[in-house]
Amino acid sequence: MPRPPRLQLEGALYHVFGRGNRRQRIFLDEADYREFEDFLLDAVERSGAVLFAWCLMPNHFHLLLQTLKANLSELMGRLLTGYARYFNRRYRLVGHLFQNRYKSILCEREAYLLELVRYIHLNPFRVKKT
Repeated sequence: MPRPPRLQLEGALYHVFGRGNRRQRIFLDEADYREFEDFLLDAVERSGAVLFAWCLMPNHFHLLLQTLKANLSELMGRLLTGYARYFNRRYRLVGHLFQNRYKSILCEREAYLLELVRYIHLNPFRVKKT
């Protein structure tokens, strides 16, 4: 049975997150974090999106972005495919880097925006406490 299309809207605000396959690390050193950020900034620029916040953890990431066009899938495809190719080439691996497809939550700007920015930026500190 065909998969239903993902909700993509012009001007939509999304909380996007994903994690490593089997919860494995997707960033092994500082160079990996920088490379992901380079892919992220390139994908955002090419898609015409606005990036408000991001948090990169050893085995997952969070993004808060607004798509000015209905093109979240294109942006995320460029980001995750590009980074996975880099990672597999660098570490001489094959196969999936990310667990399933990324997840995205459509956000109501006023009601959720500030709390989401706070959540994303505090994520590393909350993880350290547990």
